[in-house]
Amino acid sequence: MTTESAETKQRVLDLVRDYDKQTAPDAVFRPGVTPVPTSGAVLTAEDRVALVEAALELRIASGVTARQFERAFARELGVRKAHLANSGSSANLLAITALTSPQLGADALKPGDEVITVAAGFPTTVNPILQNGLVPVFVDVELGTYNTTPDRVAAAIGPRTRAIVLAHTLGNPFAAEEMADLARARGLYLVEDNCDAVGSRYRGRPTGGFGDLSTASFYPAHHITSGEGGCVATGNPVLARIVASLRDWGRDCWCEPGEDDACRKRFAYRLGDLPPGYDHKYTFSHVGYNLKTTDLQAALALNQLGRLGEFAAARRENWRRLRAGLADLPWLLLPTPTPDSEPSWFGFAVTPTADAPYRRGDLVRFLESRRIATRMLFAGNLVRQPAYAGREFRVAGSLANSDAVTERSFWVGVFPGITAEMVDYVVASFHEWTARFA
Repeated sequence: MTTESAETKQRVLDLVRDYDKQTAPDAVFRPGVTPVPTSGAVLTAEDRVALVEAALELRIASGVTARQFERAFARELGVRKAHLANSGSSANLLAITALTSPQLGADALKPGDEVITVAAGFPTTVNPILQNGLVPVFVDVELGTYNTTPDRVAAAIGPRTRAIVLAHTLGNPFAAEEMADLARARGLYLVEDNCDAVGSRYRGRPTGGFGDLSTASFYPAHHITSGEGGCVATGNPVLARIVASLRDWGRDCWCEPGEDDACRKRFAYRLGDLPPGYDHKYTFSHVGYNLKTTDLQAALALNQLGRLGEFAAARRENWRRLRAGLADLPWLLLPTPTPDSEPSWFGFAVTPTADAPYRRGDLVRFLESRRIATRMLFAGNLVRQPAYAGREFRVAGSLANSDAVTERSFWVGVFPGITAEMVDYVVASFHEWTARFA
């Protein structure tokens, strides 16, 4: 880059910062007028700059910034490898598909093998199980934490059970250390869906570092964002290689884009029924996909990653303020953190009790009328969703709490874009609603 082009670039980036100031939204909160969202990206001038800088350099494919983010994110979780993908849903698909790889030999999951998961969850935690010809085994959750327990999972293990796939619900960690111990003792894989919990900790360790594989989402609703994006992380180098292959068309070669012959034997392999010396860059060891992200997205995610601690602290404070403000209300089951955990909360779950003098729908409509956004606790009991009618699955034990979630639970936001004034308005709105039935 010449001195002149470097100066031009700096002027452009300074103008981007000016533009950010000029277009900053009105920060005044007007109760009943200003929306109180459940989630959203919290973006700064430096996020704009990161995107524009990547665009100026035409980093339009996955490249150096993606690799930089992957290394930083792996360090954040305390694992060896992380691989960016185009969404958290794709990350889940890659993680579970990796467990079916022929390269795992006798340890590979095969069609008909069972995978234990919760009934009250998000579909893309479960869909890759079905998409790989595996059989979900649904277990119940606890009300309050909205996670399952090691005892429930242990009771669900059958002769064909090969893996456990669980999400940390709304950022609240499940008992990850105990679940990892159970998986090891029973010869099972553990996959952590960490999409809603980046920044959470269990027994002092980051979630996403306990399982054989973990996944993250960087959709704007999540803890950090790349716009669209996700990630698969693992401490297992064999699984990391498989994930990379599946993400990158299924190719056997591990050269970065634009790189040739990193292994120094590009034309020396003989794999499958190919002729000797067939180009390793065009040798495919998996039936894969193209699920990569771009450097533009990675540039945004890398800038956001530096604020993860700040974001997590804001989420915890908003959750604490809501919990304290609603603690004295009747007819509401409020959320509780898993013991020994430090959640980076995704949302604040509320479950009206069975004897409440109102229905969830009435309370939700009241809150929405006051511009307070609400969301169901994802799909509720997935067994009751039309997408799974006629699909093969097994239910282990009662799903009574998952049914209660379906009938009565919802959540409101705690993300860093929500101010203390907004939280107090949400608390006041709950009190106003409850006073109608006093």
